Amino acid sequence: MASIFTRIINREIPGYIVAENEDAIAFLDINPLNEGHTLVVPKKEVDKLFDLDEDTYLKLQAFTHKVAQAIEKTIPCLRVGVAVIGLEVPHAHIHLIPLHGMHDIDFGRPKLKLSQEEFEIIAQKISSNMA
Repeated sequence: MASIFTRIINREIPGYIVAENEDAIAFLDINPLNEGHTLVVPKKEVDKLFDLDEDTYLKLQAFTHKVAQAIEKTIPCLRVGVAVIGLEVPHAHIHLIPLHGMHDIDFGRPKLKLSQEEFEIIAQKISSNMA
């Protein structure tokens, strides 16, 4: 069965997409730690990030770099943090989280509750800052 991320990639279910190329996609996390929390996902469905072939991995990292720069242009923050956890969805993905302090990357803390309209506005703003 396809992962929830593959279903977003295939447009079977909606996602707040901020960027996409032939190898990867970036969309807002629906349970964000902070406004602008984005997931960067290879289109190739592989469970663990480091199980990706080298070419796919390097392309994913280059795409992640561009998405992080767009987030930093869009969301006021000290920096964009990076996390690879991979336990919640069996599809490799990278979390990009706007940070104001160390506590912002604590996955055990309560998640933000945003409306559909708020998600759409944030996604559009980040997307418009993609180079």
